[in-house]
Amino acid sequence: MIHVFCNKRGSGKTKALINLANEKALDSKGHIVFINDDRRHLFQLDTRIRLISTSEFSLRKQESFYGFLCGILSEDYDIETIFVDGLFNIIEENLQNAAHLFYALEGLSKQYNVEFFINVNEEQEIPEFIRKYVA
Repeated sequence: MIHVFCNKRGSGKTKALINLANEKALDSKGHIVFINDDRRHLFQLDTRIRLISTSEFSLRKQESFYGFLCGILSEDYDIETIFVDGLFNIIEENLQNAAHLFYALEGLSKQYNVEFFINVNEEQEIPEFIRKYVA
């Protein structure tokens, strides 16, 4: 399952995502991954959550990000939840052009039984394909 949180920049999406990740860490049987474009939230996350900073990798395209997620999942079959903070801070795309990525993530979610929580900045109208994911 994919859950997308859309709101304006500065509305508290990251703080809410961190709180949700920390809550999940309390009763999760599987592993949790938190992906961000930097490490500034390292000390806000529960120590059971693996923080991955994408600034160490060249992930600018949707295909690269998808491959990155596949690598994470292939390395650890116990991943239950993946949190992505600021998807469009990581890749050089916008919500209007991301349909292919979200359909691919849906496939990963079903195949590996992984739940995705994704924060995006709501800069424009939310496209129709994303509405079914909006939490």
